[in-house]
Amino acid sequence: MYKENIFTKIINKEIASDVIYEDELVLAFKDINPVASVHILVIPKGLYVNYTDFIQQSTIDEMNHYFKVIANIAKKFCGDAFKLCMNQGGKAGQTIFHFHTHIIGGEEFFAHINV
Repeated sequence: MYKENIFTKIINKEIASDVIYEDELVLAFKDINPVASVHILVIPKGLYVNYTDFIQQSTIDEMNHYFKVIANIAKKFCGDAFKLCMNQGGKAGQTIFHFHTHIIGGEEFFAHINV
Protein backbone atom coordinates (compact mmCIF):
# COMPACT_ATOMS: atom_id res chain seq x y z
CA MET A 1 0.00 0.00 0.00
CA TYR A 2 2.46 2.67 1.15
CA LYS A 3 5.30 1.67 -1.15
CA GLU A 4 3.64 3.45 -4.06
CA ASN A 5 2.99 7.03 -3.03
CA ILE A 6 4.18 10.50 -3.90
CA PHE A 7 6.93 10.46 -1.24
CA THR A 8 8.52 7.26 -2.52
CA LYS A 9 8.39 8.76 -6.01
CA ILE A 10 10.14 11.88 -4.69
CA ILE A 11 12.76 9.75 -2.93
CA ASN A 12 13.32 7.80 -6.17
CA LYS A 13 13.56 11.09 -8.16
CA GLU A 14 10.54 10.13 -10.27
CA ILE A 15 8.86 13.39 -9.21
CA ALA A 16 10.75 16.67 -8.80
CA SER A 17 10.76 18.50 -5.49
CA ASP A 18 12.41 21.56 -4.00
CA VAL A 19 14.94 19.67 -1.89
CA ILE A 20 16.58 21.56 0.96
CA TYR A 21 18.37 18.61 2.61
CA GLU A 22 19.22 15.06 1.66
CA ASP A 23 21.45 12.30 2.96
CA GLU A 24 21.35 8.50 2.89
CA LEU A 25 18.52 8.31 5.46
CA VAL A 26 16.47 11.52 5.22
CA LEU A 27 15.00 13.84 2.61
CA ALA A 28 13.60 17.32 3.32
CA PHE A 29 11.79 19.48 0.80
CA LYS A 30 9.41 22.43 0.59
CA ASP A 31 5.71 21.56 0.78
CA ILE A 32 3.91 22.24 -2.52
CA ASN A 33 0.84 23.50 -0.61
CA PRO A 34 2.40 25.56 2.19
CA VAL A 35 0.32 26.86 5.08
CA ALA A 36 3.04 29.37 6.06
CA SER A 37 6.13 30.99 4.54
CA VAL A 38 8.16 28.10 5.96
CA HIS A 39 6.56 24.71 5.39
CA ILE A 40 9.05 21.90 5.00
CA LEU A 41 8.38 18.17 4.87
CA VAL A 42 10.95 15.79 6.32
CA ILE A 43 10.72 12.12 5.45
CA PRO A 44 12.82 9.09 6.24
CA LYS A 45 13.92 7.20 3.15
CA GLY A 46 12.93 3.93 4.81
CA LEU A 47 9.40 2.71 4.21
CA TYR A 48 7.48 3.55 7.38
CA VAL A 49 3.72 4.06 7.25
CA ASN A 50 3.37 6.41 10.24
CA TYR A 51 4.97 7.58 13.47
CA THR A 52 4.23 4.35 15.34
CA ASP A 53 5.68 2.24 12.54
CA PHE A 54 8.80 4.43 12.47
CA ILE A 55 9.30 4.21 16.25
CA GLN A 56 8.73 0.46 16.32
CA GLN A 57 10.65 -0.53 13.19
CA SER A 58 13.55 1.91 12.77
CA THR A 59 16.83 1.71 14.64
CA ILE A 60 17.82 4.05 17.47
CA ASP A 61 20.44 5.54 15.16
CA GLU A 62 17.83 6.22 12.45
CA MET A 63 15.49 7.87 14.98
CA ASN A 64 18.26 10.03 16.46
CA HIS A 65 19.43 11.09 13.03
CA TYR A 66 15.91 11.87 11.81
CA PHE A 67 15.04 14.10 14.75
CA LYS A 68 18.44 15.83 14.74
CA VAL A 69 17.96 16.66 11.06
CA ILE A 70 14.54 18.11 11.89
CA ALA A 71 16.04 20.21 14.71
CA ASN A 72 18.79 21.54 12.45
CA ILE A 73 16.44 22.41 9.60
CA ALA A 74 13.92 24.05 11.94
CA LYS A 75 16.65 26.15 13.55
CA LYS A 76 18.04 27.21 10.17
CA PHE A 77 14.72 28.19 8.61
CA CYS A 78 12.63 29.21 11.64
CA GLY A 79 14.98 30.12 14.47
CA ASP A 80 13.45 29.26 17.82
CA ALA A 81 9.77 29.48 16.81
CA PHE A 82 8.28 26.64 14.80
CA LYS A 83 5.60 24.01 14.84
CA LEU A 84 6.14 20.30 14.19
CA CYS A 85 3.23 18.20 12.98
CA MET A 86 2.97 14.45 12.44
CA ASN A 87 -0.44 13.04 11.53
CA GLN A 88 -1.12 9.37 12.17
CA GLY A 89 -4.08 7.78 10.44
CA GLY A 90 -6.75 9.14 8.15
CA LYS A 91 -8.91 10.36 11.03
CA ALA A 92 -5.98 12.50 12.21
CA GLY A 93 -5.43 14.00 8.78
CA GLN A 94 -2.76 11.71 7.37
CA THR A 95 -3.23 11.62 3.60
CA ILE A 96 0.10 10.12 2.50
CA PHE A 97 0.90 6.88 4.25
CA HIS A 98 4.64 7.34 4.45
CA PHE A 99 5.80 8.76 7.79
CA HIS A 100 6.68 12.44 7.58
CA THR A 101 7.02 15.54 9.70
CA HIS A 102 5.89 19.04 8.81
CA ILE A 103 8.08 21.93 9.96
CA ILE A 104 5.93 25.06 9.91
CA GLY A 105 7.02 28.58 10.75
CA GLY A 106 7.64 32.10 9.64
CA GLU A 107 6.96 35.44 11.27
CA GLU A 108 3.43 35.78 9.88
CA PHE A 109 2.49 32.31 11.10
CA PHE A 110 3.02 33.31 14.74
CA ALA A 111 1.98 36.97 14.44
CA HIS A 112 -1.48 36.27 15.90
CA ILE A 113 -0.09 34.80 19.12
CA ASN A 114 0.18 37.27 22.02
CA VAL A 115 3.05 36.39 24.31
